[in-house]
Amino acid sequence: MHNDGRPVSQEKFYQTRDELVAQFGAVSLSPHFVLGVWTHEGQRYEDESMKLVVDVEDLPEHREFFHDLKLALRERFEQIEIYVVSYAVDVI
Repeated sequence: MHNDGRPVSQEKFYQTRDELVAQFGAVSLSPHFVLGVWTHEGQRYEDESMKLVVDVEDLPEHREFFHDLKLALRERFEQIEIYVVSYAVDVI
């Protein structure tokens, strides 16, 4: 849902997925939505978010890609904020 309650077009999710696959060759998608409740400037929002996971090396060019992607996603999904997080991962 957009912050105003309108449903988000599935095409926007597909576009995001395809961009990540084009850039990194793979993406993992959680089949369940993450339910969130948060406030911004006194306004309460309830939303359903999709979790995408991309495992990549911690390189400056990857961080730059995700920084730019975050800005694009905020506009694409008409959101006040989009969370992009990074964790160190040891693959065994």
